[in-house]
Amino acid sequence: MPASKRRIPVSQPGMADPHQLFDDTSSAQSRGYGAQRAAGGLGYPASSTSSQAAFLADPVSNMAMAYGSSLAAQGKELVDKNIDRFIPVTKLKYYFAVDTVYVGKKLGLLIFPYLHQDWEVQYQQDTPVAPRFDVNAPDLYIPAMAFITYILVAGLALGTQDSARRFSPDLLGLQASSALAWLALEVLAILLSLYLVTINTDLTTIDLVAFLGYKYVGMISGVLMGLLFGKTGYYLVLGWFCISIFVFMIRTLRLKILAEAAAEGVPVRGARNQLRMYLTMAVAAAQPLLMYWLTFHLVR
Repeated sequence: MPASKRRIPVSQPGMADPHQLFDDTSSAQSRGYGAQRAAGGLGYPASSTSSQAAFLADPVSNMAMAYGSSLAAQGKELVDKNIDRFIPVTKLKYYFAVDTVYVGKKLGLLIFPYLHQDWEVQYQQDTPVAPRFDVNAPDLYIPAMAFITYILVAGLALGTQDSARRFSPDLLGLQASSALAWLALEVLAILLSLYLVTINTDLTTIDLVAFLGYKYVGMISGVLMGLLFGKTGYYLVLGWFCISIFVFMIRTLRLKILAEAAAEGVPVRGARNQLRMYLTMAVAAAQPLLMYWLTFHLVR
């Protein structure tokens, strides 16, 4: 069983800093309009002379401004610390560190997981690299956008059914609440199962939300094909995505759950390892069932 943590060199071609979540554009700005303004080539007065003159002219207001800036900085730091205690903002930034190339590759992986060979997540110094550098890394951008799109597509499907009077704005809230309730139930069930089986894994709650949220991509495609081509198109497209998400979840979760067992030296045919395999299969098998349960009533 291969290890789930693949180390990469400190620097790779095309990857300046794998830990950098977003591109730094400050250097480009400093070479542009800002640099020209600093040079004083546009007719602005010199900054050093004007600042000294302003301070000598009104020292009290300048001291008050400096004191206010210091208080604002301290307040911002205090707010950031308190927010991070309850909401892991830093961790959430990691899951949204994506770009257009990553989104395209990830959608292709969700549609055709059979063509993908290397499923190991890349690590550098025991820290996973940003998702935009690794297509195997989980993200929350695609699940979040897919969930919102699913609610909108569900409203469109309900509004175009034979009896248009059935549609009301309240149905959108009901559809969203139902989908969130099932997602929360899935996460709680998996966490409870991991606790009962005593599995040591680096699979976090946010990882589970990301992996479970990928099924909304197939649900959207199935409902749209159902609106265009009827139930035949719905069942064909949804069936394809059901198989794809099953394969995707098996190959992804086995590196998170089963590889930890191999690292601990647990025998492949041991009782505990069998429970890990059953849990992985159960999570993967639940995705097609929920995809059908949350979409079959939207296609008539």
